[in-house]
Amino acid sequence: MTSLHAPEPHALPLAITTGDPGGVGPEISLVVALEARHQTPLVLFGDARWLAQRGGELGARDADFVLVPVRGPYQVPLGTIALADVDSRWDAQALTHAPTAAGGEAQLRALDAAIDAALAKHVRGIVTAPMSKGAVNLAGHDFMGHTEHLARRVGLADDDVTMMFLGPKLRVALVTTHIAIADAPSEITQPRVERAILHLGEALARMHAGALARGQAPHVPLLVVSGLNPHAGEGGLFGDEELRVIEPALRSASKREPFVSGRVRIAGPMPAETAFRQAASGSIDAIVAMLHDQATIASKLLDWGQAVNVTWGLPFVRTSVDHGVAYDAARAHTADPEGMRSALHLAQRLTAST
Repeated sequence: MTSLHAPEPHALPLAITTGDPGGVGPEISLVVALEARHQTPLVLFGDARWLAQRGGELGARDADFVLVPVRGPYQVPLGTIALADVDSRWDAQALTHAPTAAGGEAQLRALDAAIDAALAKHVRGIVTAPMSKGAVNLAGHDFMGHTEHLARRVGLADDDVTMMFLGPKLRVALVTTHIAIADAPSEITQPRVERAILHLGEALARMHAGALARGQAPHVPLLVVSGLNPHAGEGGLFGDEELRVIEPALRSASKREPFVSGRVRIAGPMPAETAFRQAASGSIDAIVAMLHDQATIASKLLDWGQAVNVTWGLPFVRTSVDHGVAYDAARAHTADPEGMRSALHLAQRLTAST
């Protein structure tokens, strides 16, 4: 592994955080980075020595890696992979295929270092491998998940960002995320619904602009807002959230970009069962869902292994796999890099002009 001294002009790299050392994150991060290193500059955050050694076992040469200062800035020649060492050795405890305090500390350090790099504009976006919430909490940190930590770390409230799952068949944004079903009706507020609509609309518009730039046929994406209740409330017979909260949010959002200019169409509230069926058939491009499982069951059925978890509303692009740390797959050496590959490709698309 060599250090990089002479700076050369390159596009800003993408950061990859390698996740829980005992899970599949390091392996899938390396595999995908080795595949993509000739197309886009990349910086992997983690234990640089371990990553270089494992990369060699996967067929990389010593010259394929460059060691860069963790705080940046980074100059990464195409064809190489930059390693940013976060000063956290992955010892035997951290590499245990189970939640550990050592593993929790290591993965949080890598994530925070990448966030700092993104805020300093040394990277153009972050691609995250899966983390273990339990491990990070074992390390003494109050950690609910990537989405909440990213928001708070950059000075935003949880409500300022939106969790999305963007896949080839379904693109869906969540109004509420990790809450009890019993709390959902009171948590579904007009500002939250409107925020999810606008964020998903922005993502659709950016993806559509990229498609046009690649010469694909013109198409105005259709975003549909789902209902919360059966049959979208049936005019108030099965609940009034559609009338009282969702419809006003939809009307308000429709007067703002990208809807007012016609770059994205909007409709709803539509019964969730109808919306997801039509999305599966291709007549709807994206859905705003009210509940976590309302969105993720459909996403995992339609786009398993290819959906990308996106946090929208941050001052930078963040994409991730839609699966967990998979200790069992890491133990059996059967890690599947397809989800990480999809997350990296989408990050490239969403940051193409950066």
